[in-house]
Amino acid sequence: SSMMVWLGSMFSAVWIVVANSWQQTPAGYHIVEKVVGDHTRYRAEITDFWAMIFNPSSVDRLTHTLIGALILGGFLVTSVSSYYLLKKRHELFARRCFTIGLVIAAIFSLLAAITGHDQAQQVSETQPAKMAAFEGHFETGPGDLYLFGSPDASAGKVRFGLAIPGMLSYLITGDSKSPITGLNDIPEDERPPVWLPFQMYHLMVGLGFSFILLSLGTLPLLRGGRIFKMRWLLWVHVFAVFGPMVANQAGWIAAEVGRQPWIVYPGEHDGVSMRGLRTSDGLSEAVTSEQVLWSIVMFGLIYLMLFFVWIFVLNNKIQHGPDEPEPTSDPSERSFFKTAAAMSGHQRSLTEYNETESKKSEQS
Repeated sequence: SSMMVWLGSMFSAVWIVVANSWQQTPAGYHIVEKVVGDHTRYRAEITDFWAMIFNPSSVDRLTHTLIGALILGGFLVTSVSSYYLLKKRHELFARRCFTIGLVIAAIFSLLAAITGHDQAQQVSETQPAKMAAFEGHFETGPGDLYLFGSPDASAGKVRFGLAIPGMLSYLITGDSKSPITGLNDIPEDERPPVWLPFQMYHLMVGLGFSFILLSLGTLPLLRGGRIFKMRWLLWVHVFAVFGPMVANQAGWIAAEVGRQPWIVYPGEHDGVSMRGLRTSDGLSEAVTSEQVLWSIVMFGLIYLMLFFVWIFVLNNKIQHGPDEPEPTSDPSERSFFKTAAAMSGHQRSLTEYNETESKKSEQS
């Protein structure tokens, strides 16, 4: 049942990300004009369902999003396991879970770098203004890759920055001298904000590489159980779970602020340019500003309440620890799947159970 919940949660991301990707790189539609009174209305109508679903960015974005969720899951498991080990609770259970969580975190952290690279190439092609904002690239020409900095849109440069010359061009095109479109070649009213997307993008990337270093650096320490004796590193893993949470949110902020001023980005259909929908044109005349504010406040309060409920329930689960079925003398009843299926409703911990069984084996 837990696997079904997990799969359902992952699948729920599909339509959310596909819809958002269509807004970023629309495809499979055309614009229909309709005159209503003295006003001309424009409506996007689907002409190719599968082109809409598999629009230019949907697969890259969905893959990257799901991988980000799996990284968070891996580090959550290592975080809770490290806490148990530091408190000397459920130690055998914690060692096994830590190993599984660490392997998952390491594998998907590496995959995130690959899918992130693919997505950056796609953004450069379909949303050049966004990529220029991500890297503080103002003048069209070979692009430098900034490790950090503070872009100044009014001055058209990045202040206090450290950059690798030509590396942005090389990563996107394979040629360090290849020109990358700069913000100064984008119409002024179509340029996104620069400072926030730049910082959020670099925060996401920086955290992503820290996940690789932490997970790959810890893997060799599993040999001989050395990691389980290094309390300082276990504390690092306890708090490391916040990294993927921040990175995932930073990535979404960069993507959504970086697509401004568009709700739906201008696109093409059958070689014909299609107009986009600006954020300033997306207002509903049927809803007042007071109603919008009230909705935001109410949703904010509801989600804040749900957040505290989640923290309360999660803390209770962690403090309680794993349940374990009563010991049995039949080895076949101690298999992984039978043990997992029988865990519900019992109060003995996995550590206590395995210690009991080990003593029985020694006595026999």
